[in-house]
Amino acid sequence: MSVPLYQAKAELFRTLGHPVRIRVLELLQDGPKPVRDLLLEIEVEASNLSQQLAVLRRAGLVESSREGASVMYALSTPDVADLLAAGRRILGSVLADRDGLLVQLQADGRER
Repeated sequence: MSVPLYQAKAELFRTLGHPVRIRVLELLQDGPKPVRDLLLEIEVEASNLSQQLAVLRRAGLVESSREGASVMYALSTPDVADLLAAGRRILGSVLADRDGLLVQLQADGRER
């Protein structure tokens, strides 16, 4: 039985709902990286990073390959980077709206 599209989308966003996973995807936007480089950048335990990479792999967001003794990770599609960019734009817009509301509230408080 196939999963409804809305459910598949919800699962994708649940996968993105962890800071380490988001950071990995951000770092991989510049191209494939070995696990050791990801560990240096993210500063989590190797076992934690391994778990998060496995989640990203199962979701199809990253691919892994072996180069000698190193395991390399890369985004599975450039669309992942596009999704992260859209998230930044949405977050910037939401925060800008909140800042505007805060300014309005502060101005309103001075008028009373």
